[in-house]
Amino acid sequence: MAADVQIRQMRPEHLNAVMAIEAQCFTTPWSSGVFSGEVRENPYAQYLVAQTGDGEVIGYAGIWLVLDEAHVTNIAVAPNWQRRGIARKLLRRLLQLSLHEGARRMTLEVRKSNIPAQKLYLGLGFKEAGIRPRYYTDNNEDAVIMWLDDIAAWLERNEQDDG
Repeated sequence: MAADVQIRQMRPEHLNAVMAIEAQCFTTPWSSGVFSGEVRENPYAQYLVAQTGDGEVIGYAGIWLVLDEAHVTNIAVAPNWQRRGIARKLLRRLLQLSLHEGARRMTLEVRKSNIPAQKLYLGLGFKEAGIRPRYYTDNNEDAVIMWLDDIAAWLERNEQDDG
């Protein structure tokens, strides 16, 4: 369960495991060069990994921090670890990190067809704010834009929840 999973800062040595999860979860995965650039070079990026007690990387998530906003860039959990609260735990840690870094709001895009992810985000307090038509270039699928408008208030309301 998620209680046994540790959330840590993504480091270059995690990239092979992250790329394996990326390939399992997405039809158009990010390249290793993109991930490497995000982790090593992007001053606005923060990436986390979820690891089991023995150090196996089973999920990851990232944000860009720009002014007072955090933008979720990517989140994935290995298929055999999904539906155990790990994505929620990763998002909670991103919210904590975002607030610490001065962000007040968080946004993300999610495929219109990805109903399980939308339910997760809605359950965490995100609200639909619009549609980005043909956002995903692999199949021209629309993206649902979602916002969580007050990170501090959400964390205060959910402070007892460890994810």
